[in-house]
Amino acid sequence: MYQSQLARENSVDQLSFWQDKRNLIFLSVVLVISFVVYLPCLQYGFVNWDDTVNIYKNPDIINISDWGSFFVSVKNIFSIHLYGNFNPLTITSFAFEKLIFGLENPAWWHFNNVILHLVCVVLVFRITLAMGLELIPAAFCALLFGIQPMRVESVVWVSERKDVLYGAFYLCALYYYIKSVKLSFQKRYLMVIVPCFILSLLSKIQAVTLPVSMLLVDYYFDRKLSLKLIYEKWLYFLLAFITGIAGIYFLKQDGSLGEINNHFSFIERHLPAALAYLTYLVKSVVPYKMLPLYPYPEEISWIFYVSQVTVFFLFGATFYFFRKKKKVLVFGILFFTINIKPLLQVLSAGQAFMADRFTYIPYLGLFLLYAYGVQTILKKYEKSNKFVYVAIFLILGVYGYMNIEQSKIWRNCGVLWSHVLKYHPDNLSALYNRAAYYRGEERYREALYDINKYLALYPVDPHAFVERSILYAKVHMYENALLDLKNAEKIDPTHSEIYKNRSVIYARIGNYDQSHWELKKYLSFEPDDSEMWPILAALERLKTNNPE
Repeated sequence: MYQSQLARENSVDQLSFWQDKRNLIFLSVVLVISFVVYLPCLQYGFVNWDDTVNIYKNPDIINISDWGSFFVSVKNIFSIHLYGNFNPLTITSFAFEKLIFGLENPAWWHFNNVILHLVCVVLVFRITLAMGLELIPAAFCALLFGIQPMRVESVVWVSERKDVLYGAFYLCALYYYIKSVKLSFQKRYLMVIVPCFILSLLSKIQAVTLPVSMLLVDYYFDRKLSLKLIYEKWLYFLLAFITGIAGIYFLKQDGSLGEINNHFSFIERHLPAALAYLTYLVKSVVPYKMLPLYPYPEEISWIFYVSQVTVFFLFGATFYFFRKKKKVLVFGILFFTINIKPLLQVLSAGQAFMADRFTYIPYLGLFLLYAYGVQTILKKYEKSNKFVYVAIFLILGVYGYMNIEQSKIWRNCGVLWSHVLKYHPDNLSALYNRAAYYRGEERYREALYDINKYLALYPVDPHAFVERSILYAKVHMYENALLDLKNAEKIDPTHSEIYKNRSVIYARIGNYDQSHWELKKYLSFEPDDSEMWPILAALERLKTNNPE
């Protein structure tokens, strides 16, 4: 039995795919196009949004200098969560890159994201073929996954390594599960599926949906839903449950969960989720107005209620398709729904109610649906196939162009946040982050403009007052800088940077006694800042040599 099934696999799967030149030619074309589209991102750097905490201000990354420090960091990475997120495998990949390439070569970090994305594209191609699509529709699906503009955020943003990394393991597990179902011999694939699932969970929590996606595969291949079918996946459900509970705990511990819960009722929080769901559906075809940050709505308007009703009708249609045994339609819609559901922000974990990166794996269901539609049209209208091919070429050409244009907003923080402010001119995160970027570029007047607007909108942020005090000091407006630090102290007297920056300003204007006092105050909050103790001693000498 085992030998016959193994022989069947070798003849049907491995040999037929890897020895069929058409398969290799189409796959090569898909990979080359996908790679070329993302080539520009190799010239980009890091951005001051998540790349800071994940990479270039993460002690577990920046302190790596050799293999010894690497393993110390990896131990720390697997021991703690990072601002509510526990994705240690992703952070470990950053640690390895820091060791090998350093922080001065972000091109390699971007390159690795692109390579992982191409791995996902290969797996999508294999999955679609395994699910019965013919070669051209399968290649179309893989290219949609590869270059559709909503992919940009997951690939071009270094911190979204977690998307392409979890995606690679998720899709690998899914592919081998499909093989196991088709060959009716599942145990021998556990050695691949289980490790891939665990690695996917360690890359990003969204991998918890895999067991339900497996049930969809069972439905697609006519395996009758039963308790036995569910029980055979007990290990996957257990791992998903543990990971999900741990993820919610970490988010609560960090205070990142439920940022809008005080503004909207439980019912109202489902309304933005419905709008996000429909917007994702539309953008899978027409990817318009793609932003790194989609702020939560300030109030619930009529469009949210219309969205909720529309979603109910869509689910009703899906049930109708189920009754009519339209398996591809049901699989595509439900795969998208199941994988996007944890990301619809009903519990509100983050600053935005939707994000392009959330669609990375969920869109596979919709792309499979669209590819199946192409296959149906090609079979039904054989005499008009050339028009279908022209349409496919035009669609993919437009998507490729849009992808390249969208990736340009990630070339630096100034362009990134200017793009957000173009559509949301009062967005606080964009104003603050662009100001920080301008300060790093020594464009102090532009930075002051942004931080002034930020504080006009939100005058209770001590960090912003400290940031503006630094800018005032850069342009020698010391009185304004001291006033801002005084305002910051009123809001949060425990903010240590207040005293450090005030010490710097007093030293610049020659008041070494006050500078010494401020730095001493700072060190009472931050005694482990070893760089400041020699400066304190120097100020002590200056204070002694310059009595009032």
